[in-house]
Amino acid sequence: MHGSCTGFIVSEQLMTHSFHARRRLVLTVSVVLVIGAGLVGTAWWRAARALHRAAEFESAGSIFRFVSRPVVAANDGGFEWVSAPAAFSEAAELGGHFYVAGPTGLFEYDSSGTSIREFRVGRELPPAPLLRIARGVLADSREPELFIATRGAGVLAFNGSSFRQILPEDHDAADISAILPTSSGHLLIGTAKRGLLVYNGHELRLFHPAFKSLHVTELAGSESDLWVGTLEQGVAHWHGGVADWFNESNGLPDARVYAIAVAGARVFVGGPEGFAVFNSGRFVRVLAPGAFVRALLVRPKSLLAGTMDDGILELPLEYSEHSRAAATSGEIAEVQQFVQSSTDSGNSIFAVSAAGVFQKSEPGEWRRIVDPAAGLLADRNISALAVDGAGRLWVGYFDRGLDIVEGSAIGQSTQHARHLEDDHLFCINRIRPNALHGATLVATANGLVVFDAQGSRRQRLGKAEGVIADHVTDVVSYKDGFVIATPAGLTFFDSEGMRSSYAFHGLVNNHVYTVAASGSSVLAGTLGGLSLMEGDQVRANYTTATSALKHNWITAALPLGNQWWIGTYGAGVARMDAAGKIETFSGMDGVVVNPNAMLATGNLLLAGTLGKGLYVMERGSGRWFPITQGLPSLNVTALAASHGYIYVGTDNGLLRIPEPRLER
Repeated sequence: MHGSCTGFIVSEQLMTHSFHARRRLVLTVSVVLVIGAGLVGTAWWRAARALHRAAEFESAGSIFRFVSRPVVAANDGGFEWVSAPAAFSEAAELGGHFYVAGPTGLFEYDSSGTSIREFRVGRELPPAPLLRIARGVLADSREPELFIATRGAGVLAFNGSSFRQILPEDHDAADISAILPTSSGHLLIGTAKRGLLVYNGHELRLFHPAFKSLHVTELAGSESDLWVGTLEQGVAHWHGGVADWFNESNGLPDARVYAIAVAGARVFVGGPEGFAVFNSGRFVRVLAPGAFVRALLVRPKSLLAGTMDDGILELPLEYSEHSRAAATSGEIAEVQQFVQSSTDSGNSIFAVSAAGVFQKSEPGEWRRIVDPAAGLLADRNISALAVDGAGRLWVGYFDRGLDIVEGSAIGQSTQHARHLEDDHLFCINRIRPNALHGATLVATANGLVVFDAQGSRRQRLGKAEGVIADHVTDVVSYKDGFVIATPAGLTFFDSEGMRSSYAFHGLVNNHVYTVAASGSSVLAGTLGGLSLMEGDQVRANYTTATSALKHNWITAALPLGNQWWIGTYGAGVARMDAAGKIETFSGMDGVVVNPNAMLATGNLLLAGTLGKGLYVMERGSGRWFPITQGLPSLNVTALAASHGYIYVGTDNGLLRIPEPRLER
């Protein structure tokens, strides 16, 4: 028994040992399988997470559709520029020539400053002001090119003989504010609303979510060690895949950044209150406090700072607590950029300002080598137009007063304009000629200025004289006087004196942008809808809630027969008949009509828009179509007509166009 029993026990022990061995083997294999499965699962989870993040990144708007195409010059079309001063913004060298970009175009000069060629926006180039310029080599071209940032037309690339356009489909992505070609063949693109983008030759995408939706003002460095300046959020230092932010709380004198210069480990960041010095990514100190710095250039032993009002400052690089900036040229104002020559061992330095291009000559003197062409008009940013009974063209500017151009001089070789500008006459909202006794009424941000039939200033009317507000947005002749529109309501001025009407009296909204009159009726377009009045009494109000209006913000109004034509902020043009029925037009969703930028001629109705060009309708057709080619800007701000010509004002210049050229 024992033997049997012992034998049984031995056998059981062997069996138990075998069982435990198998169990350990199974457990070991199981653990290995579990670990392997875990590793596979972790890898799968990480991959899934990465794909999810990529999907989120893409769905969040990280990839932008775009077209890359040659730029084809627009047909002449009879569009004639009324000359205004050229202004420069930035410059770059290519093929031994100097190219200067400005709002009106690209200008080519040889090494001595002699003009070679001009490429005008709206003519040889797309209708968008040029803002920035830089030289580089991209992966998709593999040759040196100039890259030009535009306001609304994307990036232009120029190889010295032809232009191509990199145009995002997204309108905000096409509004370029900064560019930086990199050594890798990529182009970093700063925008006003879409943040920082990168173009690699075949794809346009967001650089990183950290820079999404920023207003980028300046770029410097490289893709791996990048400094990004913004309009209101300071500067970011991108390195090692992270962004360190600096603003007023940790070093910058102002959160607005307009210039960055990199010199090894040292970085200089300029803005409206001087510039900050960084070393190895750490803030050191502020220099030139109070100076509005727009441009910076590092030299072997000094730093040049271009300012808006204090000229060009030069500081030693080996600064100390006692280092001070010395003004090297106080007369060069509004410096936009410094350019260091690449054709003569870097010995030549140029300063680009709105007033021209200056070359630095030792020891520290600057001489003008390129002078922008002068023009008939005083400025390009036009806000109001009119032609009076004597044939004079009145041109009002956003912030430069107005010009009066003699009728016989318009379009002639001998031209003369009289410029008027002072503390009251500077921001022009509307010009109404041929008012009472031949007077011309000029609505400004500082009151209503009255000129006599000879074009001499006679009177200013503001709050002190009985107008409901000093800021006058529009004015129209009415009976034996006129009606003044303001952000606080309407003021009627006639033989009975002055009296005002606002929301308390039934006006649909106090903020009146436009006013029109027909017979005894007055139509007030406001921020909150339309008010139709008989005299100073409100007869009816129209809003999106009570009518077919698609937008309450009314920017322009025009009487025509027994109808009113109405411009809106976002819904194009509408028409209202004598019964108060409002009709809208297809294809005008999202169209913003600029304040008081509407005009009727014998054959046409015209509306100037914000960013979409000039809209034209042949009267009776009921169909509007846009005109964009040939314009210096797609922001059409003012319209006037005289002797078969249409004057089209934009924020980048004035055109004179034969009316038949605008018919389809």
